[in-house]
Amino acid sequence: MPEAVDRKPAEAGPSAEGTPLSTLPPRPAVVPADAYFTWPNVITFARLCAVPGAVWLVLNHRLDLAFWVFVAAGVSDAIDGWLARIRHSRSTLGAILDPVADKALLVSIYVTLASIGVLPDWLAILVVFRDLLIVGGVLVLYVLGQPPRIQPIFVSKLNTALQITLAAGALLLAGYGMGDSVVIDVFIWLVAASTFASGAAYVTQAARGRA
Repeated sequence: MPEAVDRKPAEAGPSAEGTPLSTLPPRPAVVPADAYFTWPNVITFARLCAVPGAVWLVLNHRLDLAFWVFVAAGVSDAIDGWLARIRHSRSTLGAILDPVADKALLVSIYVTLASIGVLPDWLAILVVFRDLLIVGGVLVLYVLGQPPRIQPIFVSKLNTALQITLAAGALLLAGYGMGDSVVIDVFIWLVAASTFASGAAYVTQAARGRA
């Protein structure tokens, strides 16, 4: 007759590092990559919904209020990124929605500021054309079955920082009547140069990736 097996629950033993398993903190829950309703995604979607409001404010010459909407959008961008990291809630939707919301706001601000004469129209055209060139090129390569290997580059990050600074500065100075055309003019040419350079760099990078 087989011996009786002792089915007494095993006590929690030490881990490999010598710490009792029962005292280890619980591992943070990881949000599935296909999750939609996460706090970072909700904040990002709210930022995207703020774009029509910002456009309306600029077109109605309420640049003072548009400036604070623009600042709030920047703060929300930092918050949703921080939440995604600490709550382990990065998702596929968030990876797509976040840059779309950022670009939608930035491009809309440039186009509307140009339409009321605060920024030159040729600069708005250059900014829009650069983004269309990159996005269109990526889509064409995907359709051709040759997805490009595009990596973020320094000149592109510099261009984004300069674009944000110019947009915020133009809203602030024009909205509160603190016109300083010299500073704005300097940033206009810096944004123009970096926009052209980053667009050319991405085209070159994509061409080398296909070679």
